[in-house]
Amino acid sequence: MIDRRAQAHWQGNLREGRGTIRLGSGAFEGPYSFGTRFEGAKGTNPEELLGAAHAGCFSMALALMLSNAGHPPASLETLATVHLDKIGDHFAITGIDLTTKGGVPGLAAEEFTRWAEQAKQNCIVSKALAGVPMRLRAELTT
Repeated sequence: MIDRRAQAHWQGNLREGRGTIRLGSGAFEGPYSFGTRFEGAKGTNPEELLGAAHAGCFSMALALMLSNAGHPPASLETLATVHLDKIGDHFAITGIDLTTKGGVPGLAAEEFTRWAEQAKQNCIVSKALAGVPMRLRAELTT
């Protein structure tokens, strides 16, 4: 078993409070607040970190699949957009859009899209977020 940790510290009420999110590896530590989550203030938020995890996991899964199929990618660039919407009186993550661009020599665009769809369905983070609708846009670059 591999355990990964992250820590959040919070002080105060929801609106005026402030916190810090820290990754167990020490690779990132940053502030978060109501403003960073819901109002575009400077700092991070849980949804942004979730998107980063998803983009990273998806890219690694796609690289593995392409390499195993004999088409190692020269580069992959993935953007994950996590949608946070107000539904009634509460907020919910209502979807995740993955947009990926790949430089994969000798691979047809349709094949790249097929592998990207498989990566979207099978990466570890996608599986953990199976209850969230996900859309994919895949583009093969030269």
